[in-house]
Amino acid sequence: MCILTRFVFLVAFALATSFAGHASAQQFPGAERIIAAYQKTEVDIPMRDGIKLHTTIYSPRDTSKKYPIMLNRTPYSTGPYGEGRYSPRVGPSAIMEDQGYIFVHQDVRGRFMSEGSYDNMRPNVDDEKVVDESSDTYDTIDFLVKRVRNNNGKVGMWGISYPGFYCAAALPNHHPALVASTPQAPISDFFFDDFHHHGAYLLSYLSATNTFGYQHNGPTQRKWYPEVAMGTKDAWQFYLNMGSLKNADQLFEEKNEFWQQLSNHPNYDSFWQKRSILPHLKDIKTNVLVVGGFYDAEDLYGPLNIYRSIEKNNDTFNAIIMGPWEHGEWARRGVRPDQIYTVGKLGIDKGLQEFYQRQVEAPFFAHFLKGEGAAPEFEAMMYDTGARSWKKFSKWPPAESKTIKQYFGAGGKLGSEAPQSNANADDAFTEFISDPANPVPYRQQSDIKFRFTPREFMTDDQRFATARPDVLSFVSDPLEKPMTLTGDMLAHLQVSTSQSAADWIVKLIDVYPDDHPFVEGSDAGIKFGGFQGLVRSETIRGRFRNSYEKPEPFVPDEVATVDLPLQDVCYTFKPGHRIMIHVQSTFFPYIDRNPQKYVPNIFDADDADFVPATHRVYHNADNASWIEMKVLE
Repeated sequence: MCILTRFVFLVAFALATSFAGHASAQQFPGAERIIAAYQKTEVDIPMRDGIKLHTTIYSPRDTSKKYPIMLNRTPYSTGPYGEGRYSPRVGPSAIMEDQGYIFVHQDVRGRFMSEGSYDNMRPNVDDEKVVDESSDTYDTIDFLVKRVRNNNGKVGMWGISYPGFYCAAALPNHHPALVASTPQAPISDFFFDDFHHHGAYLLSYLSATNTFGYQHNGPTQRKWYPEVAMGTKDAWQFYLNMGSLKNADQLFEEKNEFWQQLSNHPNYDSFWQKRSILPHLKDIKTNVLVVGGFYDAEDLYGPLNIYRSIEKNNDTFNAIIMGPWEHGEWARRGVRPDQIYTVGKLGIDKGLQEFYQRQVEAPFFAHFLKGEGAAPEFEAMMYDTGARSWKKFSKWPPAESKTIKQYFGAGGKLGSEAPQSNANADDAFTEFISDPANPVPYRQQSDIKFRFTPREFMTDDQRFATARPDVLSFVSDPLEKPMTLTGDMLAHLQVSTSQSAADWIVKLIDVYPDDHPFVEGSDAGIKFGGFQGLVRSETIRGRFRNSYEKPEPFVPDEVATVDLPLQDVCYTFKPGHRIMIHVQSTFFPYIDRNPQKYVPNIFDADDADFVPATHRVYHNADNASWIEMKVLE
């Protein structure tokens, strides 16, 4: 969902120069390589309803052979505009730019230089007379293969984040020329991706709301939506002082459609359901490679579930690669061979971007679009973020994985044996007080900054959280042998609250041995002895524990079941390491605060509705809490 690096670069340049260019106009730094190899043209392509979508075409100057078309559709601008103005980046990578394709970029309906009205996550409609992203893509491809010279009749699509969604949205009822596609970090469902996690609103995305909230008044080369004025650099204090979500109304103009949609649809009603692309991924003939990052704080649900949906409902080639990347970082250019890629403050590995771009992405498109090289020899390529190595599997999760449970126990224990104590024992539960006025930060408070969307916390040291009384910790004994987790997880919680509402956050953590050496490439200030590295976290708004459509309050002090799915990992806990689980009720300001007094719509809650509550997590024979994991044998 984020505005990607390329777009940020384009907009920054656009603010300093005019888009009204000509052949001798000032160029982007580095555009000379593209100018030498490609000829740029622009065209407004008519859709079936008469709306025209602005499209930029970069065709190889070498016209001695035919080329496949590579299409990227975006809400983030295809600038610089003008046939004499060239972008320094026109393809997925410099490698593919050197190999030669016809690269096409299109402003989607209602954005920048395209006509029409914008619809956030426009619903797919199985009616060829109704426009949707599939029909717009179909009409675009039909125009391109018939009108663009020297194309070989085959089309590929690529896109990261929102453009990744447009790749997935093109697959239902797709044009027969759409032979290959790589939805990369794609959004799939806004109730579980980006702006929500299991119904909990991501307050940290507040500044991104304007980007999608306003209709333009017709084709424009410049950004038309305002920025959110925070008025301070202190992100923590800003969000804390803001209070209830209803107070955020003053940050947005009335005509901000997206903020109104978020506020008016707090539940998984038909508005959100019809915007999910997952139910429509059927009858697909396109060859698909889904791309994602295990440390993608924005769109982790999307790639995993798009892969699963295609795999379940189609017999086309469908593969997935998940690396140790943050959002879109596999596409980064200019990385030195000796440069260690870091996530947050943790060093990961070298050569990750080069490997993906040269050994995975480029061969995928070359095989299916040019008939060059072999088909990918994997169904799932996963980077083991604990062992720091790539692994290939014939399916995901691997068939050889075994499901195990790790039970929460008295005294903060975590182990394979179910608890034996009865419900009336003194150690039948562990409790904590959750106070919305003193929420648990999602990372060290000093590291919380304003960002378009937050990213860097997904490997953070959790010792700051373990020390808090409102975070419960359950930890295993040191492992005697490696344990490799492969796939999704489920936290099964037996809980109660003294109030009528609560959020539940579960974190999976790797506790390093006390004598663990420094990890190369990491922040110099990290002490790795006893390091508590975040592996995965997830949040659920407790009102949705039984239904995302029909929320319900908790009955005070009554035990209730909360099942929280956690997204997939490929992670090896090494010998001597320990597995830790955190359970908490705030994750601020990544997630907005739950008032803890039930109200029908949290976006309408008053400041007075925010009250402390005593929460309990039960771990006895009658009410056992556990986490279910898939372990590779």
